[in-house]
Amino acid sequence: MAILAPQAINQAFADAYNSGDVHQLLKLYEPGAVLAPQPSQRAHGLKDIEQSLRGLLSLGGTMQSVNQYCIQSGGIALLQAEWTISTEKDGAPLIMSSRTAEVVRQQADGSWLYLIDHAFANDDRIA
Repeated sequence: MAILAPQAINQAFADAYNSGDVHQLLKLYEPGAVLAPQPSQRAHGLKDIEQSLRGLLSLGGTMQSVNQYCIQSGGIALLQAEWTISTEKDGAPLIMSSRTAEVVRQQADGSWLYLIDHAFANDDRIA
């Protein structure tokens, strides 16, 4: 499914996460994209991003992601979303959440893909 509005990528990411299919998640990234999957970590390119996303999917549970803003200039957009993953650990409920900072770029076919995906943008420990 092509993402035809930049702010729609946040819901598309949650839908792909909830499918449990890493390949659905990878389809949302440009080949040379950068993902900050955890504080002070970077994954460069699809091979590294896939490894990071597999780790994320291992959490299980359900993700919600709501776009907070989209600032677009031509074929580039800056996004922020608030996300939550609700799952269980050792039989107890576990809720993870954060705020993102993302740069997406419009592709030749009009769709939008991640160029930079910073999953923990509200974590002040990020360098």
